[in-house]
Amino acid sequence: MPINHASAQTREDECAPADQKRILLVEDEPAIADTLCYALSTEGFNPEHYLLGREALQALQRKTFALAILDIGLPDISGIDLLREMRKFSTIPVIFLTARNTELDRILGLEIGADDYVSKPFSPREVVARVRTVLRRASPVSVTQPLLPFQLDKQGQHIHYYGSLLTLTRYEFLILQALLEDPLRIYSRIQLMQKIWSAPDHSLERTVDTHIKTLRAKLAAVRPQEQPIRTHRNQGYSLQP
Repeated sequence: MPINHASAQTREDECAPADQKRILLVEDEPAIADTLCYALSTEGFNPEHYLLGREALQALQRKTFALAILDIGLPDISGIDLLREMRKFSTIPVIFLTARNTELDRILGLEIGADDYVSKPFSPREVVARVRTVLRRASPVSVTQPLLPFQLDKQGQHIHYYGSLLTLTRYEFLILQALLEDPLRIYSRIQLMQKIWSAPDHSLERTVDTHIKTLRAKLAAVRPQEQPIRTHRNQGYSLQP
């Protein structure tokens, strides 16, 4: 179907009924979108394509998606600003598509809650493989696990600390979950990156430090006298509840 860029109409002709494999694709280049929709569809996913970020944001508020693929260079709103808006109400996994590949872009994208980052030009098969990896990582493993003074609910993606519900970003939750699942183990920054991010990069290790810092502040707000996340010089971090 031809696309009228001036009207910025929604492309939903490749879409299938809602299910756990519905993928939100926000991409303003029809050729790229068509290729990705075809690749996703042939692998059993149900892509739903939007040309504009604002339209995709409205769709996300109405429907349930398993994952979002966002182009950073959208005509109405940048993919990064779109993700900021999404994170106000959704923890859906996100993969960025971009023609840019600078360290600053990657750091910013990961710090605001993206799960992966694919630079153009790319192979559609690679994007589908990244989608599968991110979805596998985001899948709940078990229901509720108590670990005093923490209460971890993987399926609901909630963590209570001394009975108080922590308000966590997606990455804060995933980092604290990793530490909770293996308390006393010392994780290096790169080990945390490999466990949580799809495409870890040694140059982005300071992103882990940023999330640890905000995590500690949220834990201290509940229990100022305790510091369960320990720093091990030249080694990494561990949880000692």
